[in-house]
Amino acid sequence: MQNTHTLLTPMQIGDARQGLKIQNRLIVAPMAGVTDNPFRQLCKSFGAGHAVSEMMTADASLYAKKKSLFRANFDGEIAPISAQIAGADPAKLAEAAQYQIANGAQIIDINMGCPAKKVLKKLAGSALLKDEDLVARLLDATVKAVDAPVTLKTRLGYSNGKENIVKIAKMAEEAGIQAIAIHGRTREDRYGGNAKYDLIGEVKSTVRIPVIANGDIDSPQKAVEVFEKTGCDAIMIGRAAQGKPWIFRDIAYYLQTGETLPPPNIDELQEIVLNHLQALYRFYGEYSGCRIARKHIAWYTNGIANSNAFRQAMYQEETTAGQYKVVEQFLSSHLSDYLNK
Repeated sequence: MQNTHTLLTPMQIGDARQGLKIQNRLIVAPMAGVTDNPFRQLCKSFGAGHAVSEMMTADASLYAKKKSLFRANFDGEIAPISAQIAGADPAKLAEAAQYQIANGAQIIDINMGCPAKKVLKKLAGSALLKDEDLVARLLDATVKAVDAPVTLKTRLGYSNGKENIVKIAKMAEEAGIQAIAIHGRTREDRYGGNAKYDLIGEVKSTVRIPVIANGDIDSPQKAVEVFEKTGCDAIMIGRAAQGKPWIFRDIAYYLQTGETLPPPNIDELQEIVLNHLQALYRFYGEYSGCRIARKHIAWYTNGIANSNAFRQAMYQEETTAGQYKVVEQFLSSHLSDYLNK
């Protein structure tokens, strides 16, 4: 059995020459529309050792689009900075890798796991797992394009019964990929059912590069279970951090003491939510900040009494000042319910 305290130790991404280390092995998963600069910094403040950016297109014609500029903004982040790119053309993916390194990224992460239909239509994301020859060319082109570590985020395969993750992982290692994060589902599964960890463990026993386990890790106990079951080098948490960015602190405390950390106290909880809103407003500005904050508010308030009615009213707020005020008032009057959810 592995020593679970290993999860709190640094892990190197890349060879000794590149010398990039993450502070610990609790990693924030890249999530489109979620893991922006403010959210990555928030999770790191709660003890996440590393965070990968949300997915960015390899289409150079979109680099200057407002949404792309926000996604490629790494200002104020704790190094090393990892930029995730997606595409199905080796030359364009290589160019995108070079662009992000020039933009301040220190690690390039390739997306071969996204199950979204709009990504699959472009034969990118998890659709790539159907074409192993293309996977090999994409990996090779990206690794050769930059003098920086390249990592891979992927799934078990495209469809159930045809999981090819062991072969993909071997190809990745041979191409020079420095770490592989594996979501324990196929594209066919999307986010349904339970994540399957056996194949992640098989990958770990097959390759020498770090293997990062992802999928359904939603508590300190589950983090330990997946770490021990797969023999992985690190764990990656996505959806469980939505509305609960302190989950990384909870896991670290459990690993250190064997005890469950109490939820945030009243003062801290209100400070977390409101500070996150302020960070979003500063980063995105008035119009986008107000709208992007809505989903985070919904996650934070999920399970609180009368929260459905509150959210419907909150969605009608068109200004950051108005939104902030109704959130502050709602949390102040429901904090006891929030702490017991």
